[in-house]
Amino acid sequence: MRIGILTGGGDVPGLNPCIKAVTWRAGERGWEVIGFRRGWQGPLHFNPDDPEGSEKHLMRLNHENVRSIDRTGGTILHTSRTNPRLMKEDMLPDFLKGRFKPGTDGMVDCTPHVLRVMEHLGIDVMVTIGGDGTLTFSAHLHRQGMKIVSIPKTMDNDVFGTDYCIGFSTAVSRSVGHINSLRTSTGSHERIAVVELFGRHSGETALISSYLADVDRALIAEVPFDVERLSEMIASDRRRNPANYAMLVISEGAKMEGGRVVEHGEADEHGRRRLGGIGQLLGQEITRLTGVDTISQSLGYLMRAGAPDALDQMVAKSYGTLAVQMIADGQTGVMTAVRDGNYTTCAADTCVTGKKRVDVAAFYDAEAYRPRIAHVRGKPMFLN
Repeated sequence: MRIGILTGGGDVPGLNPCIKAVTWRAGERGWEVIGFRRGWQGPLHFNPDDPEGSEKHLMRLNHENVRSIDRTGGTILHTSRTNPRLMKEDMLPDFLKGRFKPGTDGMVDCTPHVLRVMEHLGIDVMVTIGGDGTLTFSAHLHRQGMKIVSIPKTMDNDVFGTDYCIGFSTAVSRSVGHINSLRTSTGSHERIAVVELFGRHSGETALISSYLADVDRALIAEVPFDVERLSEMIASDRRRNPANYAMLVISEGAKMEGGRVVEHGEADEHGRRRLGGIGQLLGQEITRLTGVDTISQSLGYLMRAGAPDALDQMVAKSYGTLAVQMIADGQTGVMTAVRDGNYTTCAADTCVTGKKRVDVAAFYDAEAYRPRIAHVRGKPMFLN
């Protein structure tokens, strides 16, 4: 048995423990594990007609070279947001240019090449670790006949079909720590702090971090906000605080009523620009409307930097072990998952059958712009 493995999308703490678990559990069965570097870019750039020159896109994994990787964050395989099904011609490696007919959207589908690479390398099953983009292409490969086991990761915790994604706990822990550390500077200068967290479509990370750090107001991606009403609230929060400061958290995907999500930079090969900047913009508006100076701080990659916490270690290693167990049982075309507190699996294409978002009615006060978690009996551990 030869297993392929890759990590795609944004890095999160917990990827390396998952890679290690897959490699060790597979090795115990006498199976070989081949890692693809840089997500789906690895197989996309592998040229079966030049296998020696393409070896740089692979990392052959074994017990020894993954022995200590679980102590660190990030991914030794590196990562990218490449989707071989949606590629611009000028982004293809030279040996693939001109081989595929562009669709009406100008994109080319390189799925046949990826399948050819898997066949050339003798990959029996692919283990893919990623978020919606990575797992969506994995499900597509499964429909094309490739055996797949997917593992969900994202600090937004928004992959549909599972209660938990690798990286979420560490992102929340990092965020709570930085929010509380920022209180000293905010309080010293008697300002209002606006802390921007990752969260493109789902505000769960901002919601839970705000709940645990006990911030004054929290803005999530699911609920547009009235900047004037919010400014009055946060200014009042500051006045009521004996230390004369206030803390506000906002998801990067949040938007003002009637406004749009704030993006910046050049679009990537899939037409997506980077999110971010709403915190800075909101801080400026709060100062304009209240006359109170603000501190605008985007935590950005600090949320997912460094080693995973104990929970992300546990889930990552358990997902990796479960993936190998499923392969051994001949069950592929599945995604590992946690549901109702138990490890389980669901169909690999579950992630594309719905959207996972904050249950606003159950966990958020859309009028007061803050978490509202009054009833926890019977709720999931992470209130999702």
